[in-house]
Amino acid sequence: MDQRQLTDLLQRVASGGTSVEAAAAQLSNLPFEDLGFAKIDHHRALRKGYPEAIFTEGKTPEQVVEIVGRQKAHGSPVLATRCTPATAEAVLAAHPDAEHHEAARAITLTPEPIAMRAGYAAILCAGTSDIPVAEEALVTCELCGTPTRRVYDVGVAGIHRLFAQRDILMGADALVVCAGMEGALPSVVAGMARQPIIAVPTSVGYGASLNGVAALLAMLNSCATGVSVVNIDNGFGAGVLASIINRTAQEGGASR
Repeated sequence: MDQRQLTDLLQRVASGGTSVEAAAAQLSNLPFEDLGFAKIDHHRALRKGYPEAIFTEGKTPEQVVEIVGRQKAHGSPVLATRCTPATAEAVLAAHPDAEHHEAARAITLTPEPIAMRAGYAAILCAGTSDIPVAEEALVTCELCGTPTRRVYDVGVAGIHRLFAQRDILMGADALVVCAGMEGALPSVVAGMARQPIIAVPTSVGYGASLNGVAALLAMLNSCATGVSVVNIDNGFGAGVLASIINRTAQEGGASR
């Protein structure tokens, strides 16, 4: 349940269109619903402005299917991340209205169209191998109501490719920058742009990249200002943060 749904429910009670008992039944699972193996936070969209996401690693396809069904029943937008092909197949079989974003390894289901704000987040990645993490950030942003622009394969090995996208970078509310290898791209972007930079180290690279640790350390030690860093391969976390920045920029404050 989000702010709009709660307001609509209270207005229907006030007008007599919904009984107090019926409203109480709808609110009975706030703040969470206990499925035994999971406690679904239906209150999160009302409290935070975006719904709870389903991290599917370690969950069975059947568990994911049930969680998706309960969120859908509450009218909540659904985002499931790190989906295996088996999980995606099970969810789509049970919920044909869901959408599988194969590159992002994510599933979304939107009972109602997402209201998109003005502005946008630019989603950058250094190389094509970083696209899965970038796409996870992009799908997350859009489910949270933030439009996006893709700027892919613009790593420092061919820096002119980045400079050619300057107009997109300068117009964004926030920049998500995904890079593996030596992780240099966020520092370069932060030296160009005045917007907040969300750096995402990816586990892309040869041996000494240490599955993203080298990029993580490089980003944490960036000499450029205005760079925040999320965990390795955490496109979801970066997408949420970019959407919060966009919401704050476009709606005049996080309190809304």
